[in-house]
Amino acid sequence: MRGIWGKNIILSIFGESHGSAIGIVIGGLPPGLSLDFELINRELARRAPGWNNLTSQRRERDEIEILSGYFNNRTTGTPLCGIIRNKDSKPEDYKEIKNLIRPGHGDYTGHIKYKGFNDYRGGGHFSGRLTAPIVFGGAIAKQILMKRNIAIGSHIKSILDIEDRSFNKISVEEELILDLAARHFPVLDEDQGRKMEKIISQVRKEGDSVGGTIETAIINVPVGLGEPFFHSVESRLSQMMFSIPSVKAIEFGIGFDMGNAKGSQVKDEYIIKDGKIKTLENHNGGIVGGLSNGMPIIFTIALKPTPSIGLTQKTVNIESMEEVEINIKGRHDPCILPRAIPVVEGGTALVILDLLIEMEGRSWMN
Repeated sequence: MRGIWGKNIILSIFGESHGSAIGIVIGGLPPGLSLDFELINRELARRAPGWNNLTSQRRERDEIEILSGYFNNRTTGTPLCGIIRNKDSKPEDYKEIKNLIRPGHGDYTGHIKYKGFNDYRGGGHFSGRLTAPIVFGGAIAKQILMKRNIAIGSHIKSILDIEDRSFNKISVEEELILDLAARHFPVLDEDQGRKMEKIISQVRKEGDSVGGTIETAIINVPVGLGEPFFHSVESRLSQMMFSIPSVKAIEFGIGFDMGNAKGSQVKDEYIIKDGKIKTLENHNGGIVGGLSNGMPIIFTIALKPTPSIGLTQKTVNIESMEEVEINIKGRHDPCILPRAIPVVEGGTALVILDLLIEMEGRSWMN
């Protein structure tokens, strides 16, 4: 297994859901950077479980412990290693079902690929728990991107048939992005948000779960970011997004609606505004030719419902090769979207930083 990502900022994540710790090694950070731990802790708290009855009741504070690469309150320029101790793990919850393949999880595929030696407890390395180190790395990337006034924000776009309104694709205010980041359940329409929370509470009581969509905006990105064909902005963001457990689809701008439109309906005509070249609309989501065009980069991802539900399901005992039924116990999210948002933003920040270094080098980072 190579849990490594990046060209200029290099990440390697490690650990298991119910092991002693999870962590990350980050290469490519400049020396002399003072880390904003208030920002880091705030981002980790957004992702952490147990903050209300809409999330898993596993209670992890997700405090980062720096092992190397940070000395006298500054990055050294060598790889930065941080770990998060697992303090509320319950591996015993999985002893009874260790041979039962949980539907919708990586149990079967992981068992085959790693010849039965994979850690089955809570999904092991396949668990969404491994996204916490990505949030840590993303918080550092966000801090660096602030030097260029680049900001990233997300909101829950939909859950079942309940739709929040969309970002204004022409102009997204930084104030809105900061406001969304301060909420545990970020939506643009609070009435719709309350309906979504009600649905999540309802399916939890039923022993079920729901998925949904998240819309993300990136503002103040310079023109020309990206490297076509294989390292376009869409390609790099998509790779990162599909590395997040439960993500099953992504679209940029109006996405799939492009396939139902005429060229005359979705043309992003150019204008001059405040002395800068802009587009009259932003159907392409701020990316044309695989490169950023200076407009807000807008994309939406879809996440599947949490597969660990309280209902009886059919499966197979992989040891006896018998068809059986499974009742999954433990602490699971009825909807992963609220906690997924800081992961999406953190991963996005890492991609944009990686691409920006590729285009402009590292001299601006300190």
